[in-house]
Amino acid sequence: MTDHTAPDATGGMGRFERWLSVWVALAIGAGITLGNLIPGLFQGLAALEIASVNLPVALLIWAMVYPMMVGVDFSALSHIGDRPKGLIITLLVNWLIKPFTMAALGVLFFNHVFAGLIPPDDAQAYLAGLILLGAAPCTAMVFVWSQLTRGDATYTLVQVSVNDVIMVFAFAPIVAFLLGVTDIEVPWETLLLSVVLYILIPLAAGILTRSRLMAQGGETAVDAFRDRVKPITVIGLLVTVVLLFGFQGQVILDTPLIIALIAVPLLIQSYGIFFVAYGMAKLWKVPFNVAAPCALIGTSNFFELAVAVAISLFGLGSGAALATVVGVLVEVPVMLSLVAFANRTRHWFPG
Repeated sequence: MTDHTAPDATGGMGRFERWLSVWVALAIGAGITLGNLIPGLFQGLAALEIASVNLPVALLIWAMVYPMMVGVDFSALSHIGDRPKGLIITLLVNWLIKPFTMAALGVLFFNHVFAGLIPPDDAQAYLAGLILLGAAPCTAMVFVWSQLTRGDATYTLVQVSVNDVIMVFAFAPIVAFLLGVTDIEVPWETLLLSVVLYILIPLAAGILTRSRLMAQGGETAVDAFRDRVKPITVIGLLVTVVLLFGFQGQVILDTPLIIALIAVPLLIQSYGIFFVAYGMAKLWKVPFNVAAPCALIGTSNFFELAVAVAISLFGLGSGAALATVVGVLVEVPVMLSLVAFANRTRHWFPG
């Protein structure tokens, strides 16, 4: 499998993308401000959902994922088994490490470090939310992070697809075990709809587009097209940030201390999981265009599923639901910082 997108000196990020953290910070501020100034608009947008999947956010994620899918080379899928290391690391981190370290950090901080700051019942609710996040590896946004590091599009698709298959069977048992319950109900409609929206539809569009471009000018035409539509990914990301923070603008202003406390174990978990996976990839000499996405998949979360399960199990206004929402708020800035770190350390890995 060949990576046909050679990175430039800045790790494949254009001038606008190199300032992406600034634009995201502005988008966060805009979202919080607009969410408080015109809450009716955001309430209306939040209500546009099917099976707990918000349709405006789904459309924006589709716009972000589509350019990545154009780069998927199906003729290379048969060779994935020739390079199993990245997939092995992804599965090991996502299913044997991440859910349990998230639960352990939640217990440490909410039952001990923050015990004097949070009522015990609230602490258990926040812990439940963290467990739901830890057991749900990313499905959609990882395609964005992979593209920003010029990851191997085909390999990333395989990693995400295998994770989705495992999630269907493993999510409920792992969460039930960590929560100490046996009657957890996974919203299968949300899970399946998310896979259709975030993978199957953009993948089908990407296949059709790639086929036409290959007929017109081969890989050169594909690369040129992806460069032209790449701004869509960044714009979609920024608008998504505005929406997510707009939805929670009032909550952020009303409970800043609680949100900061919930964010602490999430930040430790995110950076810790990334460096575990990234370090394993470095020691195992995995190529960068596989190593970066493989570490980013474990770091990012399938927040749509986590939020939906939290609401269905504990209620819309529960501490568990709030904790999953904080996971959404923390994720974008954290992932952007890790994308920047990965691009700066590209030289650590084989080409």
